[in-house]
Amino acid sequence: MKILFTCGGTAGHINPALALARMFQERVEDCQVLFVGAKGGMEERLVPREGFSLETVTISSFWRSFTPSSIQHNLRTLRNLSVSQKEAQRILDGFQPDLVVGTGGYASYPVVKEAARRKIPTAVHESNAVPGLTTQRLAKVADRVMVGYEESRQHYSHPERVVVTGTPIRGAFFETTRQQARESLGITDDRPLVLSYWGSLGAEVMNGYMTEFLRLAAREGAPFHHIHGAGRNFQAMENALRNVTLPPEIQLREYIYDMPTVMVAADLVLCRGGASTLSELTAIGKPAVIVPSPNVTNHHQEKNANVLARQGGAVVLLEPVCSGETLYKTTKELLGQPQRRQKMAQAMASVGVPQAAEKIYETLVDLVKH
Repeated sequence: MKILFTCGGTAGHINPALALARMFQERVEDCQVLFVGAKGGMEERLVPREGFSLETVTISSFWRSFTPSSIQHNLRTLRNLSVSQKEAQRILDGFQPDLVVGTGGYASYPVVKEAARRKIPTAVHESNAVPGLTTQRLAKVADRVMVGYEESRQHYSHPERVVVTGTPIRGAFFETTRQQARESLGITDDRPLVLSYWGSLGAEVMNGYMTEFLRLAAREGAPFHHIHGAGRNFQAMENALRNVTLPPEIQLREYIYDMPTVMVAADLVLCRGGASTLSELTAIGKPAVIVPSPNVTNHHQEKNANVLARQGGAVVLLEPVCSGETLYKTTKELLGQPQRRQKMAQAMASVGVPQAAEKIYETLVDLVKH
């Protein structure tokens, strides 16, 4: 069986596909997997690192404004669509897949669309409650649309094709205990661990807040362990903290490649409200302080985060009224209330779908059979 996964842009699109690809390889004899992503995307780092082959297409986003620079960018995107269509045809001709699965990102569009035109079984997965532009377009041609929430059905013109599955996460999140994860990170004392990251690419505004956060933690002698993933703002943060001596308990990283280990070990997570991140948090029951991105379609991150806040599993802070000092004060307050954090963890776990990968696997196998 040959399966082509197409995704890209952020880890939130890539990691679910990696989880599914691993499952298919473990269960289907002689299963061949190929990934297709965008040229220059972070999938060029993440996918080969997991041992999978990757091909790329020339694709870019659409900007939702009418400034001269946006118009120029969108014209270039239209040209790229023509190029990517030919590249998708070449890749499909060469690989001859039995199934094509898109898990988000602009790279999914030309590949899934061309596969559907060829009558190859196709499916797309949308992890957010509100579908993005790519999913909206592909939902009209794909055989199956897999979503994370029941209420998401209302956003699709063919609800009979929609299957509620949840969002898959990697099996590595379930392979170790908190104590084992802490030991593998070299943590030998009883101080809690805070994990912070603002999406796989980072976020300039939030990393600016975290610069002040790290200054405050260093000034107080690291009252807790802390691992922060800065993404593309790593160098800027390093420069801003050049005159600050960070104790060994505070780690500033460009990217957190061992995310399952770090998240399992963590006692509190500071993060955005992306669906993939929230699926990981709820699957393993981790309390969180969520600052939703204000720069996403239909404010879907804020909607996702508020679901968890209403359940009692998360504290939601809005970016415009946030600051490094506010984040630090909130973090210290929660770390000083272990019983509250335990209740938050239980609330998070109550809404998790740890078997999402299994549901998607069954949906895809059934699609190929029929």
